[in-house]
Amino acid sequence: MADSKSALRKPVFTKVDQLRPGTSGHTITVKVVDSKMVLQRGRSDGPQGRRTAECLVGDETGMIVFTARNEQVDLMKAGTTVILRNAKIDMFKGSMRLAVDKWGRIEVTDPADFSVKEDNNLSLIEFELVSVVE
Repeated sequence: MADSKSALRKPVFTKVDQLRPGTSGHTITVKVVDSKMVLQRGRSDGPQGRRTAECLVGDETGMIVFTARNEQVDLMKAGTTVILRNAKIDMFKGSMRLAVDKWGRIEVTDPADFSVKEDNNLSLIEFELVSVVE
């Protein structure tokens, strides 16, 4: 008898244009369009060194800003195709940012055969926080 707990679920891949505020658990394949360092504290080779880069990533449906932290920065080079596992949406000044925390991971993969849809940047859409009263 097969143990049902050991069966791994195949990840459901998300497309950039399906990302919404407050969602998490995304597995998504994207190309890195651009990456720029926005914060560098301490020595980059030391344990106390902290780095943050904002990376424009996308697929054939659109683009979004991905916030890379510390060792993630080295993986997010322009032209690289990566699989983001268990990624989440953070809100920054009313716009969506994609991020991978300690519960997820970034895997560099073979170059994807899609072209990034550059005229649909989801991070340029501003969301307003609305309180819902029951």
